[in-house]
Amino acid sequence: MRQDKSLLVITHLSQLLDLVTGFGGFIVPLILWLTQREQVLAMDNHGKSIMNFQISMFIYAIVCIPLILLFGLGILGLILIGILCIVFPIINAIKASNGEEPSYPLSMEIIK
Repeated sequence: MRQDKSLLVITHLSQLLDLVTGFGGFIVPLILWLTQREQVLAMDNHGKSIMNFQISMFIYAIVCIPLILLFGLGILGLILIGILCIVFPIINAIKASNGEEPSYPLSMEIIK
């Protein structure tokens, strides 16, 4: 296995493709994780963290949709999810470049 911090950084930052394409922030990190987890040191751990975060944010967004109709609080929830989806990939890309482990808040451990 080789150590490639730049690929880990790219994997974290590729989540920001959601801002451009709407779905690329899930597909690109998934492809990078599945193809490189055997070759790059720590890619498996980073990839699992990214996928758990992406799936968790999707579930939270689905939960917020009915809350828009009921209380209007869903809009605040969606804004918070949007902020989290922009800020934490950048923070974890910086951590990956420093050799630290990723940490995504409110992330459910779906992929173990």
